[in-house]
Amino acid sequence: MRSITPALLLIAALAPSAFAQSASPDFTRCIESLRGDARAARVQDEAFTRFTQGLVPDMSVVEKLDYQPEFRMPIWDYLAALVDDERVADGQAQLAQHAEVLAKVAERYGVDPATVVAVWGVESNFGRNFGNYPLVQALGTLSCHGRRQAFFRGELYSALRILQAGHIAPERLVGSWAGAFGHTQFMPTTFERLAVDFDGDGKRDLMDNTADALASTANFLKKAGWQSDQPWGFEVKLPEGFNANGEGRRSKRPIGDWIARGLTQVDGAPLSRDLGSAGLMLPAGPQGPAFLVFKNFDAIYSYNAAESYGLAIAHLADRLRGAGPFTTPWPTDDAGLSRAERRELQGLLVLRGHDIGAIDGALGEKSRAAIRIEQARLGQEVSGRGGQKILRALRGG
Repeated sequence: MRSITPALLLIAALAPSAFAQSASPDFTRCIESLRGDARAARVQDEAFTRFTQGLVPDMSVVEKLDYQPEFRMPIWDYLAALVDDERVADGQAQLAQHAEVLAKVAERYGVDPATVVAVWGVESNFGRNFGNYPLVQALGTLSCHGRRQAFFRGELYSALRILQAGHIAPERLVGSWAGAFGHTQFMPTTFERLAVDFDGDGKRDLMDNTADALASTANFLKKAGWQSDQPWGFEVKLPEGFNANGEGRRSKRPIGDWIARGLTQVDGAPLSRDLGSAGLMLPAGPQGPAFLVFKNFDAIYSYNAAESYGLAIAHLADRLRGAGPFTTPWPTDDAGLSRAERRELQGLLVLRGHDIGAIDGALGEKSRAAIRIEQARLGQEVSGRGGQKILRALRGG
């Protein structure tokens, strides 16, 4: 629940509601009832009043509690939009632009520039998509409505302490519906534990200070167990008939064990015995890409607990270093679309008379409704999913 920000880059439906909602007496009473616990959590009464006065709920955030695309989207869709040629080129430009800061960050925290920039790219598209939910409003709503209210109350008190300390201006504290904010989308309690003032200006500013944000990300990974002398992992080739029952990211074995069981590098070269222990990760089953993953993958995973998310970060970091796409194809005959392909698909839908809103590469409900109509017309499975099949069909007229 740390963040759902990659969804903001993929799903237009996660925009906040267009109409403000008025505060009910029950909501006002609920917020006021938190004052005592907030005081015990080191939020001053004056600050509590100033930052919660006139607060109205945004019930759209409650609806999103059970939606996380990392778990609902096919992994080939999830990765196709998060790790595409646009983001690789953009990330390489960011590596060059921020080379001096990233070198200092790597020296202090031991996390390489490509990994830090990969987190930045996936979390906010390099600072372009912070999310636009006012955090106190979103967290206040979730503190009084829906499940996990105790969790969100802790995040609310943390957000109020951040404002109280003056690290970020109140009007700038916006982010995802669940409370993550800034260039690399820290939850408020994560900010308090791990954000750093890298440029020494007296503030830990993850919204408007890129150096603070990149260094804070590296500090997060370091504290999560990052080891500078190890890779996150790599793609491997399984022998014919390999039994993967019981294997997974957590079930780490010495590399020698994997060698004995017939695993090789994906190009057939032998594995090196010097890498320690690794777990076998099969995100799409034994017919798809296979990976041996080390402790550094676990550090990435701790940033947002989904293996597809961790793989997106790791793969983007490799691509930023010059590596190519995975060798083994995903086990599907309808692969996912890059953001450019999603925009192309939306343009083709518009040409056929569909109102899909902005052509932005985010396949929201209007786009999915139009896709369903076209799939039915073409005799395809009516799913509303944008993949290569519907794109190729519409390209052909």
